[in-house]
Amino acid sequence: MNKYFSLLSKIHIHPIFWVLIAIGAMTAQFKALCILFSIVFIHEMGHAVCASFFSWRIKSIQLLPFGGAVEMEEHGNRPLKEDLFVVISGPIQHLWMQIAAWIFWEANFINDSTYEMFIFFNMSIFLFNLVPIWPLDGGKLLFILLSKQKPFSVAHKEMLRISAVVFSCLFLFLLFFNPTLLSGWIIAAFIVHSIYTEYKQRQFVYIRFLMERYYGNHKAFTVLKPIIVDRDDLIYHVLLKFQRGCKHPIIVEDDGKKLFQLDENELLHSFFSEKKTDGKMGDLQYVY
Repeated sequence: MNKYFSLLSKIHIHPIFWVLIAIGAMTAQFKALCILFSIVFIHEMGHAVCASFFSWRIKSIQLLPFGGAVEMEEHGNRPLKEDLFVVISGPIQHLWMQIAAWIFWEANFINDSTYEMFIFFNMSIFLFNLVPIWPLDGGKLLFILLSKQKPFSVAHKEMLRISAVVFSCLFLFLLFFNPTLLSGWIIAAFIVHSIYTEYKQRQFVYIRFLMERYYGNHKAFTVLKPIIVDRDDLIYHVLLKFQRGCKHPIIVEDDGKKLFQLDENELLHSFFSEKKTDGKMGDLQYVY
């Protein structure tokens, strides 16, 4: 139980939220801000409690006006099912909050205006977070879906590409129909920054994924998926084929004939420990 209470010490309110709090204070919207804060808090705690249940390493819990972000020290090597549960644990909270609000309204604990305001904020945050844009929950669900079929590096790039396309469509919608919406511009700026930062750090994200795979635990592997390569293929290019949830025996061929086979840990060892960053697969034939 203590590990769940300790999550409260990891909560940080994002500067964007402070901006909206200041705007709300100046425009006498304190009740709306309290409702918004409560919804976002419960949403993010849903993620955090589920992650803590699976013993994930939680670095911080950021509260944003439209959801938030639980920063983990996990780098793509947890089981995909765990990842899925952690991601959907945020949106699921909106369902019981919707029911609870209706019960309070029916019991006359809250008036009509408060009920309508809560429903609007609750459903808006719920639906917005399901849009397939990084770093929203919808973007993370998209990444999980792509990761089931494609190598980590490919899934990551395609997720960012789709995120950029979907965001561009929504941004054009904002420009045409409500260009003066301040909160829309704030959210757009945050998403642009998030997508750009993730894209800029894509190589680091992938190396971190490989390092966690090499040094971390391997309980996430549920499928044995051989990778067939040529002896002249670069070691790094072979590592780009690694996929989440899969253990990869590496079969090295020459002109279609098998020369030798490596375990993926041997390949990772040659890359990280022996620093063979520019080596070819054939160079490993007599090493292991």
